[in-house]
Amino acid sequence: MAGRDITSVKTFGGKRRKVHKLSKVDRTFYFCNAVFLILFSIITLYPVLNTVAVSFNDGVDAIRGGIHLLPRKFSLKSYKVVLNKDGIITGAKVSVMRTVIGTLLALFFNALLSFVVSRKRFIFKNQLSLFWVITMYVNGGLIPNLILMQSLGLAGTFWVYVIPGMISAFNMLVMRTYMNGLPDALEEAAMIDGASYWTIFTRIISPLCKPVYATIALFVAVGQWNAWFDTMLYNMMKPENTTLQYELQKLLATVSNQAGGNASAHAESGAQSNAVSSLTVRAAATVVTMAPIICLYPFLQRYFVSGVMIGGVKE
Repeated sequence: MAGRDITSVKTFGGKRRKVHKLSKVDRTFYFCNAVFLILFSIITLYPVLNTVAVSFNDGVDAIRGGIHLLPRKFSLKSYKVVLNKDGIITGAKVSVMRTVIGTLLALFFNALLSFVVSRKRFIFKNQLSLFWVITMYVNGGLIPNLILMQSLGLAGTFWVYVIPGMISAFNMLVMRTYMNGLPDALEEAAMIDGASYWTIFTRIISPLCKPVYATIALFVAVGQWNAWFDTMLYNMMKPENTTLQYELQKLLATVSNQAGGNASAHAESGAQSNAVSSLTVRAAATVVTMAPIICLYPFLQRYFVSGVMIGGVKE
């Protein structure tokens, strides 16, 4: 093998085996690669760890700066401000509901549509695919969309979070691409045995699509969990339909306005008034926002890695 020296060494049992000894060029490459990956990991993780450290630090003390990976003066005041805000519990419940229901419905309908347009016997699959691609680049605009939601009776309801996102052209095309890569012999064998298209979809195609399902589920869940603009647009006057992200956005705006250019701001937590910094409140709100998604990702990681490789390898 080029760049390597093959030597023979004696093992514990007295037998000899071949060992590939790395050349100087190879050792240099692996060392530089390891250093680069370590530095890249530090650059990636440091902002997250720094945000966590700032969120657990005392608000007034955080104004001095110099906080890196550990809080200098531990405090939970910022989290008390965030978690004790009016509407935060209702917003959390609605956010969880829209994330779970929206993700399940988006997976089901996108998968069903992808299965239809990925069948070779479907006549208009190319025309419909082109139509859906056009919708990714052409949008009616904010005002027409608002009028449409009001005309459909979705504005001011919970379902305005879920129904418009049930079908996504991008997600459908990704699923269709994955299904196109599955062997046609599976469907043909099932049809010979008398299986219907519904049976083929639920018992043959779907179990093989776990990687792409997990990938799309993560995309949809993150989008649903982080959404707040649709709450302000459709449900601003409906406290029962508020979301966690919208409540945190209002809190950040309130704290920033109270700060008014000063180093710290006063925000109420329960019956007491604690001095907190807008910096630590923003950090605490960020941690509360990203924690559920970080906890969800490890369960989808093994499918997500293979799912994002769709179309990367051609045979």
